[in-house]
Order: sequence, then C-alpha cells, then structure tokens
Amino acid sequence: MLKQHSKFFESVLLLADWLALSGAWILSYYLRFYSGIVPVYKGIPPFKTYLTLLIFMIPLWGIVFRMFGLYRPRRVSTRLSEIADIGKASTFATLILISLTFLFRQYEFSRMTFFYFWLLNIISLSLTRILFREFLRFLRQKGYNQRYALIVGTENLGQDLVKILRKHPELGIQISGFLTNDSTVVGNTLQGIRVLGRYSDVRAFVVKHTIDIVFVALPFNAHNQLREVLNYLGDEMVSIMVLPDLFEFITLRGSVSEFEGMPLISLRDTPLYGWNIIVKRLLDIVVASIVLMCASPLLGIIALLIKSTSHGPVFFKQERMGMDGRIFHMIKFRTMEVNAEMTTGPVWTKQDDPRCTKIGKLLRKTSLDELPQFFNVLRGDMSIVGPRPERPVFIENFRNAIPKYMLRHKMKAGITGWAQVSGWRGNTSLEKRIEYDLYYIENWSLHFDLKIIWLTFWNGFINKHAY
Repeated sequence: MLKQHSKFFESVLLLADWLALSGAWILSYYLRFYSGIVPVYKGIPPFKTYLTLLIFMIPLWGIVFRMFGLYRPRRVSTRLSEIADIGKASTFATLILISLTFLFRQYEFSRMTFFYFWLLNIISLSLTRILFREFLRFLRQKGYNQRYALIVGTENLGQDLVKILRKHPELGIQISGFLTNDSTVVGNTLQGIRVLGRYSDVRAFVVKHTIDIVFVALPFNAHNQLREVLNYLGDEMVSIMVLPDLFEFITLRGSVSEFEGMPLISLRDTPLYGWNIIVKRLLDIVVASIVLMCASPLLGIIALLIKSTSHGPVFFKQERMGMDGRIFHMIKFRTMEVNAEMTTGPVWTKQDDPRCTKIGKLLRKTSLDELPQFFNVLRGDMSIVGPRPERPVFIENFRNAIPKYMLRHKMKAGITGWAQVSGWRGNTSLEKRIEYDLYYIENWSLHFDLKIIWLTFWNGFINKHAY
C-alpha cells in the first residue's frame, strides 16, 4: 500500500510539474511578444509554433528531473535543497532545449523568450513543490502517508533522533522500535519506544513490522559494527540512513558534502564562501562608503579637536587579529596621550582612565573614535558586522581560558556585532561575548547582518560599558 501511495504522489507531482512548465512557457511567450517590455521588430511569431515545442519539453523535463532525483521521497530534505536542485535541473534542461531548437533550421526561436521561461519556470516549479510538500505535511500531521522506521542503536544518538522526529510530525515518520547489541536492555522502553531485539534481528523486524526506513545510530566507538548491521539487512528493500556520531566534534557550521562520489563531513567551516563572500563584501563597501561620505564633515571636526587639544597624531593604529588569525592594523581616532602604555604595558581601558584625553573620553563614550575603522572595511581588513577584533597580546590568555575562543576568527572582524547589540560590550562577560559571536557565525545571513546594522543605529552609540 505504501508503495502504491508513493507512486500516486509521484504521479501527482509529475502532473503538477507539467502544468507549471506549460504555464511558464505560455506566459514567457506573451511577456516577450505582447507585454511591450522588449520591442518586437520582426513581427509576432504564431503561438502554435511555440506551443508545439511543449511536445519535446514535457518529456525532457521529466527525464532531467528524474536524473536529479526530484521525484524521490524527500521527507528529511530541506526546502532550500530542493529549490537548489530545481534550479540546477531546469538550467540543464533549458540548455538542452536551446540546443535542440537549432535542429529547427526553418524557424528561429526568441532568445528572450527562453530567458523569461528559464526564470519563470524555476519560480513556478519551486512554488508548486512548496505547496505540494506543505499539503503532504498537512496529511502526515493528520496521520496519513506515514512511514515506519527502526533505529539501530539505543545510545544517546538514537534517543536524540526520537526526540527530533517527535518535534516534526509533518515528516510522517513513526518509530516502530529500537534494536540493540546489549541483550540486557531488550524489552525495555526508551523515550517511550520499545527495544525490540538485537542487531542480528534487524531483517526479521523489517519484514514483521513492514519497515520503510532503518536509521543506524551507532555510537562513535561502535561504528565498526555498521558492516555487520548491513550484512544482517541483506537485500531488503528499505531506505538506510546512517547518523554519524560526530556531533561532539562539530564546533562550527558542520555540514555534509560530496566529492567525486565520496561523502565529506565538515566539522568546522566558515559561512563565507561562494556568493556569500561577494554579497557580504558588497554590503561592506556600500555601507562604509555611505557612512564615510555622510560623516566626512564630522571626521574633519574630530580631527581638528584632537589636534588642538593634545600633542600627537590624529589617528592611532593598533595590531588586531582578523579572519583566520591574520594580523592587521586597526585605525581609530587617538583618544589617549602618546605612549600611554609605556608605563602600564598592554592593558584594557578602565572607567575614568587617566590616560584618556578630554576629547578622547567623549569620543570613546559615543563610539566616534571608531569611525576611521570604516577605512579598514574598505581595505578589506574588517567587515561592518562581525566579532570585534582583539589585540594579539591578549588572545593567548583568552585562548587558554575560554573554550572555542579562536573559532570567532572564522569570520572577518567587524565594527559592530551580535554580541555588541545584545549588550555584551566593553567590560562585560567575555564568555558571553564568545557565545554570541559563535552564534552569529553559525547563523550568518545577509538578513542577520542588516538586522545587526539596524539595531546598532536603533540602540545608539552611547553605551555605559564604553570607556
């Protein structure tokens, strides 16, 4: 029955894709030749000619989408990954279609129509899939379209999986039981799920309970038993999913990727790769340029005040550690007397610090001393948003005292950050600051950066911990 349901939903999805495809192609034709967006110089071709091309397009998209696995069950997949696959498959199919049209030498199809179609097709297919998946989730929450699973492994990993699946009833996965290698726990109940038997019984229970999915959740020191479990399963037609017990080693943005058919598990990574680098860099350049242009009169006034009230340079450069541990010179307005650390050595600024100049106290209180750091942003040393950079002389102590401290350097240092807008600035808990910095890196997005920039302006620049 489950196989029949799967085939039925696959057929419904295929039909929905064909309708979305046809609608996108027809709309593209009308946008090109009747919308007036792009002038038509060679006359309007007959609609029938373009409609005929659907005879080739519908089976082509069906074949390509199957190649990209877009008709297989995706219960534990994300919307974003499916949309990405739709984009790849549609681009590939569109390129094949354009190549095929060269066979129709008696007729030339509009390239602008293909562009409209490529864009509209991805949008329409993505929306169709989202609506279809939401419909399935609704059915599963009501108890329909369920799949039944066994969990091989009764340790923390397997029990955590039960908790996660219970939080997502829309997946429609029901756990039929645990299997263990410890005969003393057979018959016990864990997380409300019964331990049915031993690993060696897996094939019998797959048949007995009509299992669709087997989750192998072995602890790290028992992964050598994976081969045994797979041998016990034999050629049973079930989905097998392995949960590697590597969570304790994952420290930052863990992920799974594939290289030449070989799965690679990333335990630690930075979010800045591909388009993310370009998007964040463009945001930095735009915001830094606007701030420096708007604040240029203020920069000049501050420079005159510093020069007229104390001896020494206007700007102060200090070594800081940036992304991947690289050292750079951060620029600030000078707020202290020249050679302020000659007698004290490297120390943090304290409240009512006697080393500060009169104008320096005001600049530090209002954070205006940090305005020149926007030049660091333009140079690429820093970003608008990111963990605040620290001096190398302090870092070794922090590194030894605070676990995961150095992971904050997997992101470019920032003028403002999630820790700062959340109140962890200046003489506050360093542990909390690191916690918020790592949360920012783990959850980075363009929207998150814009939110932090907004909160920086909304909260104002005066802070009781800034001195």
